[in-house]
Amino acid sequence: MSTADVVIVGGGIAGAAAAWALARHGTTDVIVCERDTVGSGGTGKSSGVVRCHYGVPSLAAMAWKGLSVFENALDVLGDDVGFVPAGYVVGVGPDNADALRANLATQRALGVAAEEVGHDEVERLWPAARLDDFAAFGWEPRGGYGDAYRTAQAFAAAARREGVRVRQGTSVTGLLVDAAGVRGVRLGSGQEIATRTVVVAAGPWSVGLLASLGIELPVRAVREQIVLVAPGADLRGVPVFSDLVSLQYVRPEPEGQLLVGNSDLSRPEPADPDRYPDRADPAFVEATVEKVAQRFPGLPDPAVTGTYAGCYDVTPDSNPVIGPTGVDGLFVAAGFSGHGFKISPAVGELLADLVLDGRSRDPTVPEHDFRLSRFAEGDLLVSPHPYAGAGGIR
Repeated sequence: MSTADVVIVGGGIAGAAAAWALARHGTTDVIVCERDTVGSGGTGKSSGVVRCHYGVPSLAAMAWKGLSVFENALDVLGDDVGFVPAGYVVGVGPDNADALRANLATQRALGVAAEEVGHDEVERLWPAARLDDFAAFGWEPRGGYGDAYRTAQAFAAAARREGVRVRQGTSVTGLLVDAAGVRGVRLGSGQEIATRTVVVAAGPWSVGLLASLGIELPVRAVREQIVLVAPGADLRGVPVFSDLVSLQYVRPEPEGQLLVGNSDLSRPEPADPDRYPDRADPAFVEATVEKVAQRFPGLPDPAVTGTYAGCYDVTPDSNPVIGPTGVDGLFVAAGFSGHGFKISPAVGELLADLVLDGRSRDPTVPEHDFRLSRFAEGDLLVSPHPYAGAGGIR
């Protein structure tokens, strides 16, 4: 039987970040169990947008902390994680202009570099875009996009250098408990790892593991689709554009394509995370083409070049669960609802704080916000200034 001070179930970006953060705090007797390879699950399907534009203050603070890691990845993680500081612009219609300004004020109070800009500035940044139906814009000059898969690999590699063991091709099929709390995990091979601390960071697969102990984790898998568009011009210098009027987001790919995603969460599509179509549906492609044509009439010769699909692990308030489960020594980090990449460095730090100290060391990221019990208490984590039509993503 193997032993460890901490076992992390799941080698996606949350689990890898937790291993890295624990190692940074001197806890290196850690085993990460990943059933496939690091970053091979939902992490590998992330669209990689980096922004701090959240109405929930703790999420904005986490994204701001994460940004400094992405910007300094070579020094902090020892590897380039593909971060491109292209900037981030968000545009809203008249019904959301007041919410935008309130959210920008909240973000600035946390130290985030964010400001309101006018139509002229956005036209300079995105000359191909039609802007007349926007009422206001927010701008983050330090935003951009990155590569979630490379980032997870970098977290794992940095943790390994400190002595953390990353066991790929190692599935966890059960959580073991006794009168004192968690006592270990059972692997698909039948072997066990003895430990008094387990972090379950297995995305939608976390639900079944916790359910075996009678712990209800309100997370469902929701399929999300992405369309890749060749714009017909070199747009690699444009910023990420979050369009909360037509409910889409667009960012350049390093090779020059545009990645186009969906911001309309009014009709979520439940999915089996082990079996779902990994290409966009024809109807979704058609709707995306229409949105892109309406928003970016200045593109000279746009053409769809590819599609893919992935799964979000979504909670009732579209915000993550990070914290204890009620079983001593057993923690969960799941339900990231599409936010996981940009906040991953701060997620790792929060998990390390909770495992080692039982509380967050950062007053801008209170552990209370992310507690599992908030759902039973009816105290959901929501923005005080939500956007009509797109509240769940902000």
